[in-house]
Amino acid sequence: MNKANSAQPIFKTLGNVHARTAARGARFFRSSFGYGLEIVDIITIVFVVAISLRIYIADRLLSASLAITLPMACAALGLWWVMRENNLYSFSQFPKASKHFFKTIGATLIACLLNIVLGLMISQISARHWTECVSEALFITIVAGLLLSITHYIAAYMVKELGKAGAFSMNVVIVGATDQAKKLIENRQSKGDINFLGIFDDRLGRAPKSINDVPVIGDLEALMHWENLPSIDRVVITVSSAAQKRVVQLVEKLRSMPNKLVLAIDMQGFDCDGTTIGRLGGTPVAYVSGTPEDARRAFWKRVQDLIITSIAIVLLSPILVITAIAIKLESKGPIFFRQPRHGFNNQSFLCWKFRSMRSELSDYTAAQQVTKDDPRVTKVGKFIRKTSIDELPQLFNVFMGDMSLVGPRPHAIGMKTGDTESEKLVSDYAHRHRIKPGITGWAAIHGSRGPVHTPEEVAERVRLDTEYIDNSSFWMDIYIMAMTLPSLLGDKAKIR
Repeated sequence: MNKANSAQPIFKTLGNVHARTAARGARFFRSSFGYGLEIVDIITIVFVVAISLRIYIADRLLSASLAITLPMACAALGLWWVMRENNLYSFSQFPKASKHFFKTIGATLIACLLNIVLGLMISQISARHWTECVSEALFITIVAGLLLSITHYIAAYMVKELGKAGAFSMNVVIVGATDQAKKLIENRQSKGDINFLGIFDDRLGRAPKSINDVPVIGDLEALMHWENLPSIDRVVITVSSAAQKRVVQLVEKLRSMPNKLVLAIDMQGFDCDGTTIGRLGGTPVAYVSGTPEDARRAFWKRVQDLIITSIAIVLLSPILVITAIAIKLESKGPIFFRQPRHGFNNQSFLCWKFRSMRSELSDYTAAQQVTKDDPRVTKVGKFIRKTSIDELPQLFNVFMGDMSLVGPRPHAIGMKTGDTESEKLVSDYAHRHRIKPGITGWAAIHGSRGPVHTPEEVAERVRLDTEYIDNSSFWMDIYIMAMTLPSLLGDKAKIR
């Protein structure tokens, strides 16, 4: 019996559990909130120093001597260092705003003591009276500290409310209606940091209807076709690792999904070779498909996307306007082509492009990929496809968070290679959806861009995409962006 249909309204029937309708990896983490707060603090401290210097030296801001700026600069660094050392950029699941406020006040007082010492030391090397250096350092510390205390109170309150709304909680489904599943649910249900949305079991006939009010929804086929699967952060196998044959069968069946697949470790005959060890709440788990998210990397990648995208939209706005006018003048129909495509965790989103085909011949499912001298492509469309100008509206997808500047190219949902859907040609195809799709990527600069007409081309695209996912870094992204234009200009033969 397949009970997958009972899962359809699950987000509306969770009671006090606030499940997110998007996987957490596509949005943000509590630690990411802390990184953002640290940036706000640094900006606030720099602003206070700049205003203080303006007050102290009037119109000679740029010509200020080192003797004057050094006490203030050291005070600013001292305050920031004390804030970090007191873990004021880390938040619990439901932090108390008042406690965080007074903790920030306490850190400010410690910084005052530190900066008195720094002021005395600076006075010895700057030939200034010690009272001047100390007073300047204390002024910066107290004013900035008070502002930071208010900011941290607001931040802690926001984290608490977002935590109550489930913004930082992890959406999890369990495979295996076992005693281990019951222990895992009992251990974390009261904590509020994990939303257990359902249980699936390959031996459905033996499974109960629910475990601790978490419904048993269906078998593995039901899980594979579950409409809520794109919102799931972890699929946890709670079958005993001693049942190695069954565990291997489950892993082989489920590893084709883009979701991270973990095995709850009970240490009964567990072999950790080839796996990444982590924790789910307080339970040790082995990542058998996918790896734990790097929240710091995700945060800075998003910052990188927002900054570069904002600059690019401004600088490229003349090209965007001229292209829009050219498309409108040449043929009837909309300027933009919006196509449903696979994003992070197989979530669908509307990918924006400049329309390059005749409106009545547009192919929203990529059932027929573009070929050389394709009659569906307009004259303007041929040029903008050749130069990849048609992809520029995706900058707005990046800005809205559906895409990243660098990542696997998003393929149309239902895209076909020949007469077969591309995702059915390679077993690991969905692994390319473990991060946000990108405007450019590792595959693109290695020649795998545009249509894929053979199973071999699909396999090569997937290989390059997963290679990027496994090795991505800030500098790798910079390299890919730098190599994108030369790669495009140097590949005139590629159909696009």
